[in-house]
Amino acid sequence: MLKYLFMCVGFFLLQSDAMEELEWNANYKLAWHDFKGQPNPEAAAVAVTASGITFSYSLQRRNKKIEGFKTVIKAFFYPEHSWYKAEKVNTHVLGHEQLHFDITELHARLFRQRITKVVLSDSLAQIFQEMHAAIDRELADMQHNYDSESAYSINVEGQKKWKDSIAIRLKALDKFKSKG
Repeated sequence: MLKYLFMCVGFFLLQSDAMEELEWNANYKLAWHDFKGQPNPEAAAVAVTASGITFSYSLQRRNKKIEGFKTVIKAFFYPEHSWYKAEKVNTHVLGHEQLHFDITELHARLFRQRITKVVLSDSLAQIFQEMHAAIDRELADMQHNYDSESAYSINVEGQKKWKDSIAIRLKALDKFKSKG
C-alpha cells in the first residue's frame, strides 16, 4: 500500500496565516514599495531585507520502505518584515537589498542541487532536516559576510565584487533556479 508522508519545514519570520511573501523571480527586481515594514528609528541600518528559504518534502513509501520523494524549495522575500528609511536610501541601497534576496535564491539553488545527490534511505527525514539546517547556516554566514565586505553598501567596490560574484554563481546553478 502506498503511503505519503508530508513534512513542511521552513524559515518563517513571525509566521501568520496571512503573511505576505514574494517568491524570488529572475524577471522581478525589488522596489521600495515592496518594503512594507515599519522602520526601526533606533537602528543604524537604513534598510532591512527579510528573506528566507522554505522547504517541504513528501516521502513515498511501500511496505514501510521509502521508494521515492519529492521536494519543494523556495526563496521568499517578506514585505511586512522588510523596511527602509525613505530619507536615507537610494537606488544603490536598493541594489544592495536586492542582492540579499539574490543570495537567498543562490542558497535555494544550492539546496536543490544537493537534493539531487541524496540517496534513498530510511533516514531521509533526518537527512533533509540536517541539509536544511546547514543551508540556513551557510545562508546566514554569507549574508553576514556580504554586509561586512560591502560595508552595508557603503563600499561601492566591495558591493560590485559581490554583485558580480553572485551573478556568476546564480548563472552556474541556472538549472536549479526558482520557477516563480
